[in-house]
Amino acid sequence: MRVATWNVNSIVPRLPRVLDWLEHTAPDVLCLQELKNTTEAFPVEPVRALGYEVAAYGLGRWNGVAIVSKVGLADVVRGLPGEPQFDGESQARAVGATCGGVRVWSVYVPNGREPENPHYAYKLEWLSALHGLVGTELSTDRPFAVLGDFNVAPDDADVWDIEAFAGSTHVTEPERAALTALREAGLSDVFPRPLKYDHPFTYWDYRAGNFPNNRGMRIDLVYANNAFAGAVRDAYVDREARKGKGPSDHAPIVVDLEL
Repeated sequence: MRVATWNVNSIVPRLPRVLDWLEHTAPDVLCLQELKNTTEAFPVEPVRALGYEVAAYGLGRWNGVAIVSKVGLADVVRGLPGEPQFDGESQARAVGATCGGVRVWSVYVPNGREPENPHYAYKLEWLSALHGLVGTELSTDRPFAVLGDFNVAPDDADVWDIEAFAGSTHVTEPERAALTALREAGLSDVFPRPLKYDHPFTYWDYRAGNFPNNRGMRIDLVYANNAFAGAVRDAYVDREARKGKGPSDHAPIVVDLEL
């Protein structure tokens, strides 16, 4: 089984690239983030024409997530149990489904903006709700993974220059502690082995030179239980999908499993 995740930074303008990527990479399951449209407005038909079912969750703002699958789509859940709100409103940041016997959640963790911003506290509360979900999902032994844009770099080596991030989000101790808590709960990062790149960053700002000079961050992650992680035979960042005209600022992660 091939499972992938990709923050597409708006599904509508990125749709031609996503469809082409689905055809050529042929994942069985693709988790998407940052749709920037509503559940109802997700372009289901062109994706379905390629043989995929769709479970989308969007509220038309700067978030939105989806799972597309050609191996089944069951037990769909939109939103985390007990997730916090921001400014009194819910945000579409998580969707879960069972695909071919594998339980996956596509997540788009809040950015946090700056450590002093209320959005940062919201981010930490949201990660705590994710931790609660993980505990529930780990009560069974089926393959399970949380995939998506975590907006946290797990280690200093996961940013191009740690000095450039001093005092900013994505690398603070509380954020990284939240990832540590997920690992201690029973999940593991499917990286760093195997690797296809020395520095498998997944995000590069659009500013000139950041991508060709590999000034990036590894903030898109696949955290999995033992049944999933033990079945991984290959895992890589598809940098080719970040190239060309009109790309997302993120690249997909592709994970091949032998279940």
